[in-house]
Amino acid sequence: MKVLQPGATIGMLGGGQLGRMFCVAAREMGYKVHVYTDEEKSPAGHISDKLVCASYLDEQALGHFAAEVDVVTLEFENIPVETINILSRTTPVYPGAETLYVAQNREREKQWLVANEFPVGAFVLIESPEHLSALEQIGFPAVLKTAGFGYDGKGQRIVRNIEEAKLAFAELAKSSKQAGVVAESLITIDKEFSVIGARNYQSNERVFEYFGPIENKHVNHILDVSSVPARLSQHLVEQAANITAAIMDKLDTVGLLCVEFFLTDKGVLLVNELAPRPHNSGHLTIEACPTSQFEQQVRAVCGLTLGATMPFHSAAMVNLLGDLWLTTGHKPNFAAALAISQAHLHLYGKEEARAGRKMGHITTVAESSSLAVELALRARSCL
Repeated sequence: MKVLQPGATIGMLGGGQLGRMFCVAAREMGYKVHVYTDEEKSPAGHISDKLVCASYLDEQALGHFAAEVDVVTLEFENIPVETINILSRTTPVYPGAETLYVAQNREREKQWLVANEFPVGAFVLIESPEHLSALEQIGFPAVLKTAGFGYDGKGQRIVRNIEEAKLAFAELAKSSKQAGVVAESLITIDKEFSVIGARNYQSNERVFEYFGPIENKHVNHILDVSSVPARLSQHLVEQAANITAAIMDKLDTVGLLCVEFFLTDKGVLLVNELAPRPHNSGHLTIEACPTSQFEQQVRAVCGLTLGATMPFHSAAMVNLLGDLWLTTGHKPNFAAALAISQAHLHLYGKEEARAGRKMGHITTVAESSSLAVELALRARSCL
């Protein structure tokens, strides 16, 4: 793996807030960043060195983009695998096509995890209304999810009987324009947490570091609060880290991969989903860790030595959704939130506030994770 020194140019696929924070980290380290997105107005595009706005399947635009950068990475997984294949003809892309192919589709992801003997909950694939009887294999209640292009709870429905399943299937198939859905057994969850792995090659040897586990709480399927350290036994911490490393090894992932975990009420650890990029739960690493997840992504794809990840202190993060702007009818009172001296504000530069849309986040640091969560929630309440 070639080492790219500061001064090189990194290509970023995707223009969202993850790309924006990546741009900040990369430019602070002396790299240039060119952003490729199909959206004219994007958070990352505002601060990139160059913005290319074109279709992800525009071979000519992709060719020009690849010719001007030294390496390409990505900030979200809903990108055609063909895009990676086109770019890879001339320019290294991390993570590669296989990682993206597996992680961007729930059906392929579940089947890959089972085939490689990683722990997952019971599931079945429902390809048509006639196949809904397969739900008897996992029982009710169950969760129906679109196979692809789902995030923040989009494309999911909880069903408690076959009639609800018929309605949910028709709705999901219509909204996603895909024939099949993945049905999962509804698990009684004790905790949700994530591990963000980073992997590259140095002297042809695999190197792996990780952030977390990071404990997460969701509201309406959208991440609401994250905190470190997670309230887990050392055995579970090591088990989650080992699973993350094994998944990245099996996929030969270079870059970042977030593994979302469920801990059931019976103490069983299950893999929920994979995200081949920085993760919302990892935003607290900016203040909490010697190396943020965004700097680590730069280091990984440029072949640099991976940075230290052990948190300096306990920390928490709360998401700021567009609902805050809509309910008050005006800009939130950021000064009041920042009157809490441990609070750090990050806004994503999005022009339009919408319900459920991530507009920014607040991170707090403290002597314990419980105190950090308390301070973060207090800061958000001031808005």
